[in-house]
Amino acid sequence: MRKIAPNAVRQPANLSIDSQLMAEAKGLNVNVSRAAEAGIAEAVAAEKTRLWKLENRATMVAWNDYVDKHGIPLTEHRQF
Repeated sequence: MRKIAPNAVRQPANLSIDSQLMAEAKGLNVNVSRAAEAGIAEAVAAEKTRLWKLENRATMVAWNDYVDKHGIPLTEHRQF
């Protein structure tokens, strides 16, 4: 997961959050801005991963087909 720099330039954002969740977070002294930032960073990373898999699907299928037909390259040199 991406590490969020503590000194990064911050941009104000207007968010709508469940009021009960917000009250609970405040009651637990959760830094809501940092928690939201971490959640957004996680969602961005997940979407980048999804898009990479989608963009590279043909290559992964071709590689798996190759391995099915020819086996894993250099198998004879594996130590495990």
